[in-house]
Amino acid sequence: MVDVREGRPEEAGALTGLALRSKAHWGYDEEFLAACRDELTVSPDDTADGRTVVAEEHGRAGRVLGFATLAGEPPEGSLAMMFVEPDAIGRGVGRLLFEHIVVRARRSGFVRLTIDADPNTEAIYTAMGAVRIGSTPSGSVPGRRLPLLELVLR
Repeated sequence: MVDVREGRPEEAGALTGLALRSKAHWGYDEEFLAACRDELTVSPDDTADGRTVVAEEHGRAGRVLGFATLAGEPPEGSLAMMFVEPDAIGRGVGRLLFEHIVVRARRSGFVRLTIDADPNTEAIYTAMGAVRIGSTPSGSVPGRRLPLLELVLR
């Protein structure tokens, strides 16, 4: 069983480590991960405003399995980050986090979310209702383009 709760400022470092492990799952090398480090760093401020949700395994001393963050101001925002521990990928943790972010976004007055998706995760997001609307430059790797997805919240 997996519980979802708000992120806490004191776990920013642990969430950053989780993001890097999750990104590495897709076969990226150390040089690529180093280039992405700043973009994948979670700060205490990122968790302080209630816009970060954390999935933790129930009954295993609260082992964190993943997290997701919501960015922007209504009516439009973005799913800024969503990462799952490699050994939990394929267990529904990402879907659970995504659903929680969508509910939180709707309650906050968002009507549209964009997602700058890793190419390896595009199919995951489209399976949950997002639609590709173009591409966007990577914030970490010059010349790299990422799928730009949209989820309309109605």
